[in-house]
Amino acid sequence: MGLDNGVEFCYTDSVREKGFYIMKTPSEIYSEAHSAGMAAGHGCIPTPMVVGTPSTPLGDDIDYSKKTYYVSDGMCGFAWINIKPARGKFVTWLKKASIGRTDSYYGGYTIWVSEFGQSVTRKENYARAFAKVLGDNGITAYNMSRLD
Repeated sequence: MGLDNGVEFCYTDSVREKGFYIMKTPSEIYSEAHSAGMAAGHGCIPTPMVVGTPSTPLGDDIDYSKKTYYVSDGMCGFAWINIKPARGKFVTWLKKASIGRTDSYYGGYTIWVSEFGQSVTRKENYARAFAKVLGDNGITAYNMSRLD
């Protein structure tokens, strides 16, 4: 079994360059990434928007005499983190924990951002912070998003 007593560890590239290793379990890396994502999502300020009916067909203005909606969290959309290649101890741990899925469109392994309702700004900030933590731990990850 060795010194790790059967627990799988990942090594961070940032400390590897300095000649020593800090061992983190995939669970610790995920927890750190999720915490960073939540802080980033809560810490950003989305640009609010007003949704309504245009005054002319295909117009880009709003007819305020008709019903309008104020959306404080800004535009609606989706965000996710894509890990490539979809292998290694971290991805294996994600699969065992039923977090994410294999991505047949982009390739790799995808973790969907379910937090923050429909706010694409908050979701994008979560995904960016999450991917950065993975990158800091030697895991190639990309933050991705699209509007709804």
